[in-house]
Amino acid sequence: MLERFLKQTSFKDLDDFKKNYKVIVPENFNFGYDVVDAWAAEQPDKLAMLWTNDKGREERFTFAKMKEMTDRTASYFQSLGIEKGDRVMLILKRNYEFWFSIVALHKIGAVVIPATHLLTKKDIVYRNNMAGTKAIVCCGDPLILEHVASSKAESPTLEKMISVGPEVPEGFEDFQKGIENAAPFVKPAQANTNDDVMLIYFTSGTSGEPKMVAHSFTYPLGHITTAAYWHNLTPNDLHLTVADTGWGKAVWGKLYGQWIVGACVFVYDHEKFTPSDMLQMIEKYKVTTFCAPPTIYRFFIKEDLSKYDLSNLRYITTAGEALNSAVFDTMKKITGLNIMEGFGQTETTLSIATFPWMTPKPGSMGIPNPAYDVDILTPDGRKAEDGEQGEIVIHTNNGRPLGLFKEYFRDPQRTAEVYSDNGTTYHTGDIAWRDEDGYLWFVGRTDDVIKSSGYRIGPFEVESALMTHPAVVECAVTGVPDPVRGKVVKATIVLGRGYEPSDDLVKEIQNHVKKTTAPYKYPRIIEFVKELPKTISGKIRRVEIRKNDEEKAK
Repeated sequence: MLERFLKQTSFKDLDDFKKNYKVIVPENFNFGYDVVDAWAAEQPDKLAMLWTNDKGREERFTFAKMKEMTDRTASYFQSLGIEKGDRVMLILKRNYEFWFSIVALHKIGAVVIPATHLLTKKDIVYRNNMAGTKAIVCCGDPLILEHVASSKAESPTLEKMISVGPEVPEGFEDFQKGIENAAPFVKPAQANTNDDVMLIYFTSGTSGEPKMVAHSFTYPLGHITTAAYWHNLTPNDLHLTVADTGWGKAVWGKLYGQWIVGACVFVYDHEKFTPSDMLQMIEKYKVTTFCAPPTIYRFFIKEDLSKYDLSNLRYITTAGEALNSAVFDTMKKITGLNIMEGFGQTETTLSIATFPWMTPKPGSMGIPNPAYDVDILTPDGRKAEDGEQGEIVIHTNNGRPLGLFKEYFRDPQRTAEVYSDNGTTYHTGDIAWRDEDGYLWFVGRTDDVIKSSGYRIGPFEVESALMTHPAVVECAVTGVPDPVRGKVVKATIVLGRGYEPSDDLVKEIQNHVKKTTAPYKYPRIIEFVKELPKTISGKIRRVEIRKNDEEKAK
């Protein structure tokens, strides 16, 4: 399958990869037809997904079965009046109906809005009205059903509410009956174009209302590098990415690139993350490749990993935050595997990564994906020198990279705000620096960088140092105005079980940071709290901490 989309599929080294990686983009590309149905025609019995849950249920779907079920689902959606361009929200946790639905909507040419089950009525109403949502397909979870149902009265565009069960309340369509009785699927006469909007993610930033990140139908092709050259997958792999389908990471690691490569996606549907349970799943099903945020690995190394047979695991990756070297070293010692880091945004696919031909540096994101023209610019627009901090940008003057978002949906002003140079340079809002080997190191968001006594301090690096102290479970680093230094570093900390706030603990944590990173970065102010303010996607709202501090100072 890769041969259809790449001029060259194997590379002898990093230089070869950088020079010769090139995606062939078909006209009117549609992931449903050109990947799922293509596999079903070529290798119908090839396993596409192995699904299991925390109740012991198990389902296996070949590509032939996946074509059948996505065709049935597409036909059912058509019978409900869903057409090309209609926006459909999916609130499906890790239910396999998510895969049926998203591929079916691609086949119709509709626009998919994946959403988390954590949304409240208010959140759903906001999304419905911003996007013009026509239908919602959701789990049969009573709370989700309640939130969806209560949103309808305030959502003028919402016509259909669909439950995959087991509960199907009054006012909801029955998904299971619908696909069971579906007529043969008829492919729409009007094909999508490559530039049509296929997918919208509401990305909740650390300030302001969520933005609608719109991706076109070529977006899945941008994930070839994600799967083939970061996850390092082959058609023989069983791959597990830890992600709920409401977040962008799900299509990064549980769908597009994986199925283009022909790997089998492993889905473990569970309500609550338990490290031992997930390790048992990896052992039982002989998972070969694994991707998770550093937090998951931190939980793993607290377990007795000698109790689990992880010998089939051959490659592991991480993204979402900087990886602590202690976690890297422990996993390496126990499994013999390097954790390979990567970086990207909801607005992009994988844009920076540690690729197979590289020696990883724990804490570094790696090097730019050759599909992207990545640069680091200083505030005055100059290309940053090695070791100098600047904003990560993506240049598009030589062509728009596959995977870079099309626009903020229905918001041309917001779209224009993140571009400069006549719309040819996309500004990520993330600060990093480059070392002498070309590796990039994350510092923080542009709004979060602290300027203290002439130094630019990224909250990420201080938080990474804080997290190595045994008392610290979570933390957020912000700047507090100071008449002498401009700003001083403040750490807001959630303590672990068995630890109590005290002046001695403050001094101990401060001294720990001084020893772990550059001494000037240590937090001069430490506040202990029960929990940190967060967005619905789990991002820490440092802006709220800063605002609270400003209120206190008045």
